[in-house]
Amino acid sequence: MLVKLQDLYFKPFISEEKIQATVQQMVDAIAEDLKDEMPIFVGILNGSFMFVSDFVKKYPHPCEVTFIKLASYDGVKSTEDIQRLIGLTQDLTDRTVVILEDIIDSGNTLEEVHRIFKNENVKQLIIATLFYKPEAYKKDFKLHYVGLDIPNKFIVGYGLDYNGLGRDLPAVYQLKTTQHMINIVLFGPPGAGKGTQANFLKDKYNLVHISTGDVFRYNIKNETALGTLAKSYMDKGELVPDEVTIDMLNAEVEKNADANGFIFDGFPRTNAQAEALDVLMNSKDSQINAMVALEVEDEVLVGRLLERGKTSGRADDADEGIIRNRIKEYYNKTAILKDYYSAQEKYFGVDGVGSIEEITERLSEVLDRL
Repeated sequence: MLVKLQDLYFKPFISEEKIQATVQQMVDAIAEDLKDEMPIFVGILNGSFMFVSDFVKKYPHPCEVTFIKLASYDGVKSTEDIQRLIGLTQDLTDRTVVILEDIIDSGNTLEEVHRIFKNENVKQLIIATLFYKPEAYKKDFKLHYVGLDIPNKFIVGYGLDYNGLGRDLPAVYQLKTTQHMINIVLFGPPGAGKGTQANFLKDKYNLVHISTGDVFRYNIKNETALGTLAKSYMDKGELVPDEVTIDMLNAEVEKNADANGFIFDGFPRTNAQAEALDVLMNSKDSQINAMVALEVEDEVLVGRLLERGKTSGRADDADEGIIRNRIKEYYNKTAILKDYYSAQEKYFGVDGVGSIEEITERLSEVLDRL
């Protein structure tokens, strides 16, 4: 589940369980190495308060705990300006000091820590950090204990904040590089007016409509590498592998990287395809927000299609037997996906009977809640 803090969205990154397991591993390692010492654990406020609290509760030997406070963050960027706000009061001569940091990225805070302790005559200064960003680290100070290496992306939770918010979260969340997008899978049986509604929705919400059929026709007509590959399967009467279709959709998403979101039409059709689409959207730092299905009674659909068949020139719109088979096939496929998205609380059925404007309004009510 996404977390919104002020103007930004964050996605789940490190679970509470994994954090606690990592803290325990660090406790075990440090306790073994310092079993003959009475260490002083020093937390760097504000971020490390949760880490230090959990650490000392798990630590099996006698110890002392204190805090110093430094300021080095402005919003989501680490700054060069480090200020010592609260210092140490006790005598540290010949004591083993363990700095418990929540996160080390640029190393600027660590540099100030070393400056602070330079004249304290400590026996040894040990650095332990729960999170470490090796891509961002620019200093030469040794890190004695590291919990988890993480990418150089902004995170919140477990003591870490964005403009003062998010410290209370028990898990860690990562900043989404693409902020709030509306991505929907639009379904509707033949004759439900799905194409008409997709056009209205894409204009109203500034979304990109990706029709799998149109994407296939474009790639095959323009003899792209993917189109040629897909045609080679089709010419043999074989189904085009999901991987090829996903690669085509990926190319369409990449073409529209700045879009407010996407309407996927004609894909997915199976659970495996739905899972593949989830993986694709996750790789774009996004997700499918909803499956929206237009719901229309069979007899209404049959009547609509037979009427359409008088002018469309499509043979499958003129034969009632073919129409009913198409509707049956739709429900067989949709039922599987309905269960898939319902399990994620992302399925929305919308009444597809009424004027175009009325149906658009019903769909808009769903999208406005996403």
